[in-house]
Amino acid sequence: MHKLVEVRSGVDLLQANREIAQKNSSFLRERGIVSIDIMGSIGAGKTLLAEKMIDILQGTGISPAVIAGDVAGNADYQRFKKHGIPVENINTGKECHLDAHLVDHALEHMDLDGISVLFVENVGNLVCPADFALGTDKRMVVVSVTEGDDMIMKHPLIFGLSDVIAINKTDLAGAMEVDPKTLGNDARELGSKATVVYTDARHGEGIEDLMRALGLPMD
Repeated sequence: MHKLVEVRSGVDLLQANREIAQKNSSFLRERGIVSIDIMGSIGAGKTLLAEKMIDILQGTGISPAVIAGDVAGNADYQRFKKHGIPVENINTGKECHLDAHLVDHALEHMDLDGISVLFVENVGNLVCPADFALGTDKRMVVVSVTEGDDMIMKHPLIFGLSDVIAINKTDLAGAMEVDPKTLGNDARELGSKATVVYTDARHGEGIEDLMRALGLPMD
């Protein structure tokens, strides 16, 4: 009996999250804001990829904003603040993911007047964020070659549900003896419909391809 209650609670929790995610989606679309949920492991390069996209957007007169999610601290928040854009920091404490409710509260505190693009940087994790949609237009997952060539096969759910997969740090592929194409082929083998983009965030390679895959305006 106790087990039944736990399963039922889990279902109710996910349903409640979906309802709030839909509210977030409506809120952002009514304001003409394109929104991206950026997922991936700690150190995969989520923050730097977002920063590179922010630079391009600002260079064309498009105004972005960011919600930065972390278990603790505000290091990524501070990095985004240096770009002079609206940023809201979320610390999840013991939780290993953002959820729609946390994003809803963050949106309440943000000045989104004139904002065209919102990046939501999720907590560094390849498991928990998969179950919790946030109400964004697209879900993107970042995997780096430094994590090895088997990460996609080890985490089929998050790569299977994503709209875009960024295979990052391709400049280190030789040193790591990892073929980035292996990761891309693994995504296809899993049946993922995601667009796969190969990036080197440090040197700015593949950033515009990534933005096109995400449907972001560039002019």
